Amino acid sequence: MLRPSGLPWPLRIGFLLVAATLLTGCGQVITLSPTPTPEPTATVSIAMVATLPPTATPAPYTPAPTPTPTITPTPVIYTIQPGDNLLAIAQRFDVDLAALQETNGILDPRSLQIGQQLIIPRQEEEEAGEATPTPTPLPVTVQNLHFSETAIGGLWVLGEVLNDSGQPLEQVRVAVALLDEDDGEIARANGLVGLDLVDEGETAPFAILFGELPGKFASYQAFPISAVPAYVGSYYRDLEVFDLETEGERYASYTVRGRVRNVGPEEAVSVQVVLTAYDPLGRVIAMRKVVPEHNVIPRGGETTFIAVLAPVGGPVEQVRAVAQGRRIIR
Repeated sequence: MLRPSGLPWPLRIGFLLVAATLLTGCGQVITLSPTPTPEPTATVSIAMVATLPPTATPAPYTPAPTPTPTITPTPVIYTIQPGDNLLAIAQRFDVDLAALQETNGILDPRSLQIGQQLIIPRQEEEEAGEATPTPTPLPVTVQNLHFSETAIGGLWVLGEVLNDSGQPLEQVRVAVALLDEDDGEIARANGLVGLDLVDEGETAPFAILFGELPGKFASYQAFPISAVPAYVGSYYRDLEVFDLETEGERYASYTVRGRVRNVGPEEAVSVQVVLTAYDPLGRVIAMRKVVPEHNVIPRGGETTFIAVLAPVGGPVEQVRAVAQGRRIIR
């Protein structure tokens, strides 16, 4: 073994330092903690699925019904000339005499006056009067009837309907059946009411003529045979009658004057005025449908009318006037 004493001094000193270092390490146990091997980290893959709010599925759209324009033919108006009579006018226009009287509410043909305007019924209206009655019409009440025999053996039946169906009606037609003592039907006639549109709670007059009365009758039945829900969009309902004046004998001809004003937002066309006269018992004793001086009334405009009523009874207690018209469907 190499001893330090045999070494040069510089080496001797280095040797002693190395030895000291070794001796120091021999007195301490150094435990090295093993470097922990990191456990594999679980990789979590999160799939980000975007959840969109549910899209509302709209209900199927049912468009509002498009109103089909109802083309209302312009009524044929005839002005009575000197020498005219009702039969000649009916033959001239090839219409039924009873239909001509019924349409214009002419109870007494002798009451015609020069310059008076008559509505000539259209052929389809006459054919409608011969149609098979509707078996189950909407409920309307027939009321305030009055019977009057004519000078030539016929019979007038006047009355009115009350619309208590709960909705506006049109094409309201009434029938009257005459019965014998055994309740057997001996005659029947029918006719449309004077108003084209009968609003809920409103009354409308009618006049039905039996041209030939087949003997005496013991009783009668009056009932509606047709009535349909009205398409009110074709009617113009903003017409007001004012300044109504009447003059004449209470039992004879009655002259009625008045004015019609358009208080609505549109133009009114095919304007007519329906007049109804009542006796003290509330029975209908005269009705008339007349065309005013102008049957087209602009918004805010007005026109006049004049008519002669021929009551079949009396005295006249009250006269009611209602204006009706159509609107232009564009």
